[in-house]
Amino acid sequence: MSSTLLTGLAELITNDPGMGDGGPLGLVSDGALVLEEEVVCWVGEAGAAPAADARVAFDGRVALPGFVDSHSHLVFAGDRSCEFAARMSGQTYSAGGIAATVAATRAASDAQLRAGAGRLAAEMLRQGTTTVEIKSGYGLTVADELRSLRVAADLTAETTWLGAHVVPPEYAGRRSAYLDLLLGPMVTACAPHARWVDVFCDRGAFDADETRAVLAAGMARGLVPRLHANQLEQGPGVQIAVEVDAASVDHCTYLSQADVAALAGSNTVATLLPGAEFSTRSPYLDARRLLAAGVTVAVATDCNPGSSYTSSMPFCVALAVRDMQLTPAEALWAATAGGAKALRRSDIGVLKVGSHANVAVLDAPSYVHLAYRPGVPLVHAVWQRGRQVV
Repeated sequence: MSSTLLTGLAELITNDPGMGDGGPLGLVSDGALVLEEEVVCWVGEAGAAPAADARVAFDGRVALPGFVDSHSHLVFAGDRSCEFAARMSGQTYSAGGIAATVAATRAASDAQLRAGAGRLAAEMLRQGTTTVEIKSGYGLTVADELRSLRVAADLTAETTWLGAHVVPPEYAGRRSAYLDLLLGPMVTACAPHARWVDVFCDRGAFDADETRAVLAAGMARGLVPRLHANQLEQGPGVQIAVEVDAASVDHCTYLSQADVAALAGSNTVATLLPGAEFSTRSPYLDARRLLAAGVTVAVATDCNPGSSYTSSMPFCVALAVRDMQLTPAEALWAATAGGAKALRRSDIGVLKVGSHANVAVLDAPSYVHLAYRPGVPLVHAVWQRGRQVV
C-alpha cells in the first residue's frame, strides 16, 4: 500500500478533541497527517511524522476534513432565475415554485439530469465538499423519482427519497390519491435505491398526519427518516422529527422554545441552511439558541434551483458566522463534523486514524479565513478517500 504525508500545515483541523489544543476542532499547530490508501493512518505534529512513500508540503496552509454537505437537491432541470429576481424585487417565497422545476425535470432526458447533477457535484468537490447527500423530489411520479435516485446514486451513497416534496399539479384537489401513490407504488419502487426518507412538512407542502404516514412507510422499508421543517412558519415538523428519531431536521427557520427543548433532548441534528435565507430574504435563525440548549447543529447548502442555488459550503459557513451568530470555529465544525452527525456517520467530517482520507487544504494561514474572506476561492487542494481530486 502507498502512503502520502501531508505536512507544512500552519493549522490542521481534526475535529478530534483529543488532539492538539483539546478544543472541539482538535486544532494541531504545525500539523501533518499520513494518508494510506483510502484512510488516515497517522495524525500529529509535523516534527513527529513518520516516513511515507510520498510527501506534499503546504508552506503554512490549513488542512481540514472535507466538508460534509448533508442537504442538497442536485437532480433537476430548468432555471428559476426569474423567480429569484422577483423575490429580490419584493415577492415572498412559497413552496409553489417547485412545480416549475418538476415540469422541467420530467421533460429532461436521463443524460441531461446526469450532466446537470454531475456539474454541481464537481463544483462542490472543487470547493472542498467530499461527501454530499442528494435528494429526489423533482419528479413526483414513480418513474421520475426512481430515475432521479438512480442519477443521485451515481454520485453518492447518501441518497434520499423525497417524493413528499409537494403535491404535483396533476393531483390538485386529489391529495389523498397522491398520498396513496406515495405510500404504495412510489415507496415500493424507490426504497431500494435510497438510504433516507424525507418529507417537506410545512405550509403549502404536507401536514402532520401526512408527514407521519410517509415517514412510517419509508421506515417500514428500512429507510432512515430526515425532515424539511419550519422553513416557512412555525409548525409540527420539529416535534415529528424528534418523535420518529430522525437523523436531522432541516431549515429550522422558525422555532419555538418547545422545539428547541425537544431537539436538545434528542439524537436529531438541527441542520441550518443559510443559503436559503440568503436567497429568499427570510429571517436568519439565531443559532446561539440551539447551541445554548445543547442541540447538535449542522450547516449545509440546500443546493437547489429555487431557494438556494449555491454549491459552496465555504459561502454557507460565512453566512452562518455573519448572520446566524456562529463563531468561525462553530460554523466549521457544523459544516464538517456536524454534517457527518446529520448523516449518522463517524468515518467522515473528522481526521483521525481510521477515518476516510477526505481532506481540504485552504490557501490561507487560518480556518477563520473561510468567514473572513467570503466569496474567495480558498480551496487549494482536495483529497477524497485518499485520492487527490483537486
